Amino acid sequence: MQINKLLDLYLTFCKIGAVTFGGGVAMIPILERELIDKRNWMSSEEMMDYYAISQSTPGIIAVNVATFIGYKQAGNLGGIVATAGVVTPSLIIISIIANFIGAVNTIPWVQKALKGINVAVAANLSYATYKMARRTVKNLLGLLLFIIGFAAIYFFHISSIIVIFSAAAVGIISSWASGTLRIKHTASKTEEHGND
Repeated sequence: MQINKLLDLYLTFCKIGAVTFGGGVAMIPILERELIDKRNWMSSEEMMDYYAISQSTPGIIAVNVATFIGYKQAGNLGGIVATAGVVTPSLIIISIIANFIGAVNTIPWVQKALKGINVAVAANLSYATYKMARRTVKNLLGLLLFIIGFAAIYFFHISSIIVIFSAAAVGIISSWASGTLRIKHTASKTEEHGND
C-alpha cells in the first residue's frame, strides 16, 4: 500500500515537472487538475495555503509545493519522493541541453522556438496569476493588500520578501482584531480536548 502511494506520488510529480514551463505560478492550473480534480489529494484552499507557504520559504516554489503535498500524503518519505519526482524531468532535460548549449545558441530554428516558448510561458503565467488573484482576493482588505503589494514591488522595487511578511502581519493583525483568529484557535483547542 505504502509502496503504491509512493510510486503514485513520484509519477504524478514527475509528470507535473515534465510539463510545467514558467516556474511556480505556472504550476497552479496543472496542480489543480492533477492533485485536486483527478486525485482529490487536497482542496483548493489547501493548495493556496501550500503555495503561500512555499512563496515565503527558501527554495524553488515547485519543489516546496511538491514537498508539502508529498509529506501530507505519505509523511517524510512522501515528501522526499514527491520532491525527487518533480525535479527528475528538469535534471534530465537540463543535463542534455547543457551538452549542446553552445551549438543550440547558433541554430536559428531553436532561437525561434525559444521565443515562441517564452510567449506561451508569459500567457500561462498571466492566466495562473489571474486565477490565483480571483481565488485569494475575497474582500476589501485583500484587494488593498493586492494593490499595495503590486505597487510596492513594481513601482518602488521593494523586496518581495518584505511585501510577503508585511502582508502576513497585516492578515494576522486583522484576524486578531476581528476576532476570527481567536475563534479558530478556540475551536482547534476544543477539538484537541474532544479527542483526548
